[in-house]
Parts: sequence; C-alpha cells; structure tokens
Amino acid sequence: MSAIAEPLVDTSDRLAKRNALVLAVAQALAGGNSIVIVGTAGIVGASLAGKEYATVPVSTYVLGMWIGTLPVGIIAKKFGRIAAFEMGALCGAIAGILCCLAVLHASFALLCGGSFFAGLYASVHQSYRFAAADTASDAFKPRAISWVMAGGLFSAFVGPQLVIFTKDLWQPFLFAASYLAQAGVAVLSGLVLLATRIPRPVQAARRMGEGRPLAQIFRQPRLIVAVVCGVASYSMMNLVMTSAPVAMLDCQHSVTDATLGLQWHVVGMYAPSFFTGALIARFGTDRMAGLGLAIIAVGALVALAGISIWHFWTTLILLGVGWNFAFVGATALVTQCHRPNERNKVQAVNDFLVFGSMAIGSFSSGKLLASYGWDMVAGVVLPSVAVAGVLLLAVNLLARPRAA
Repeated sequence: MSAIAEPLVDTSDRLAKRNALVLAVAQALAGGNSIVIVGTAGIVGASLAGKEYATVPVSTYVLGMWIGTLPVGIIAKKFGRIAAFEMGALCGAIAGILCCLAVLHASFALLCGGSFFAGLYASVHQSYRFAAADTASDAFKPRAISWVMAGGLFSAFVGPQLVIFTKDLWQPFLFAASYLAQAGVAVLSGLVLLATRIPRPVQAARRMGEGRPLAQIFRQPRLIVAVVCGVASYSMMNLVMTSAPVAMLDCQHSVTDATLGLQWHVVGMYAPSFFTGALIARFGTDRMAGLGLAIIAVGALVALAGISIWHFWTTLILLGVGWNFAFVGATALVTQCHRPNERNKVQAVNDFLVFGSMAIGSFSSGKLLASYGWDMVAGVVLPSVAVAGVLLLAVNLLARPRAA
C-alpha cells in the first residue's frame, strides 16, 4: 500500500530540497570516513597481526554497520532523526581516535574497536537516504533519495585524498594523522547535519498510534519485494567488489589496474544518482529496480566471459550502475509501503536485513574466491538477481487490474 501522506510535508518540496542537499553534503563527508577505514585498516591490520588477520578490521566494520541498523531506528523514533545523526557523527569521531591510538600503541584490538565504531557510523549515514524522503512529496521522494546517494560520489574523492595528504604527517606512525583527520571530518559532518529540518514524528505518532505490527507490515508483497531487491543488489555488489581486486592480482593484473577498477566502480555506483530520481519519476520504481537487477546480471556475464583487464573493469562499472538503479529503486519502494508513524521501525528492519546480507557477503567472499575461483563468485550473482527479478515481475503482474 502507499504510505499515508505526512501532514508536515511541504508540498512545494522546498524543505525537502534543502534537506536533501544538506544530507548529500553530509553523505560525502561520512562516506569519506568509511573509505578511510576500508582503505587503510587492512594495511594496518597486516602490520599489527599478520596477513592472515588483515581483513578482520574491515569485517568488524561491516559487523558494526549491521548491528547498528536497529538501534538507529529506535533512537530516531524516540528522539528524532537529528539525534540519531549526531550519535552517528560521535561514533565516527570515536572511530578515528581509537584507530589513531591503535597505530600509536600498536594495538590490534583498538584497531578492531575503532573499525566497529566506524561501522556504527556507517549504519547511521546509510539512513540519510530515508531521511531525505521524510519531508518530500510522493513525487519528489525518488529524487530526494537520489540526491543523497549522489553525495556518495564525492566521498570517493574525499576519503582517498584525506589519506593521501595526511598519511605521513605523524612520522613514524603511518596513518595516525589520517585517523585524526577522519575524526575531524566526522565532527564537521555533525555540524553540517544541524542544518537539516526534519520534524520529529512524536505528535503524529500520538495521534495515529504506534502503527501496525511489523509482522503485518512485512506481509505486503511490495515490501517483501523491495527488501529482496535491496538484499540482492547490495549483497551481490559487495560480494563481487570485495573479490575483484584479489582476483585481478591472481590474473596477473597490477595493483594500479585493480585500484583504477575500484575507482570506476565507485563512480558507477554514485554518478547515476544525478538522474536516477528523474528516471524513476518517469518510468516508475519497479522498472528502474528491474533494470538495475538486469544490469548487475549483465556484469556477471561479462565476468564469466573472460579475465582481461577490460572484462574486470566493465564488470565493476556495470555492477556499480546496476546497484544504483536497483538500490535506489528498492529504497523508494520501501517508502511506499509504510505510514509516517511506522517509518523508523520499517526502515531499520529493512536496513538490518540488507546490511546483514552484506556482512555475510563480506565474510564469505574471500573464502568463495579462494576455494572455487572467480567464475564461482560471478556465477553466484545470476541466480540471486534472477530470484529478485522474478518476484518483482510477479508482484507487478498480480497488481495489474484484470480486464472485465
């Protein structure tokens, strides 16, 4: 069912546009924080605990991202979105400080602790896309979500440049200054977020009650499909993205080639956000989500077709673009399936399921590649997106009015 209109929504969407722009800036800063952790924790982890444990800090980051999703929804419901956002920024600052101390004291445990707090911060900034829809009209919601996602494109430059300019500033402690800078960026993001104007849902909740039980809400076929599309697109994207650099090195490609492939993958993930919302407004959420799933499948087929540098790069670019269409479409579908007083709990459960699948993909990616090879990693994608696509098509066919 469609969500009941929020009484405080500005039908001119002036407030929604303001909020979306502010949240896009915050997304660029917060996303840069995540890239610092993902880009450096493995290197630091290897130096502190050996190569066999190098990926543990990044996996701890993903675990924090997963665990944080439900508390974010609870805090947002009880105290409002801004309170949840500022708690996230605090976690980001703590993450940077702990990781800095980890380098200074050569502590692997502190590094994992800092990575976990970075994951908690990531669980918060992933909710920015939903917050952008809170004050938007039904027509503007897809664009508001898309604007915030576009902020992720700039994070692809914020994070790496932060590392490049600060990694050697505190000699001989590699990345110590980077982590302090990361903490500073989290504080800056928290200040930016104070410019958002999102009404707390307390008064509406009192008038409308607590809403329907989750079991009833999640029996809606469209919501089930929205979650499945989100899970399929995010988990498969993360599975292939995590394995690709290692697979490229195994196929005798250079570290530079692997790095450039990931860079273009990130561009593919976020650059379409500048027009994804407009496409959804014109063609509908279902069609765009379906197109995204199809593009992910094509990317997997390209991966299975060969192991040249162009096969890898094309796969990563298609994977990024497909993820954008499918994930933004799935997010927009979720916002159509709950009432205003139900939004926090529904969105939190959705993200818990999506990022839980991402955590599973993160932990299993390396093992799958090592045991069965790159073809198996790419092959797993096809049945996953096929199931999501079939369910999406079935729900649309069932929803069509029957001819008299």
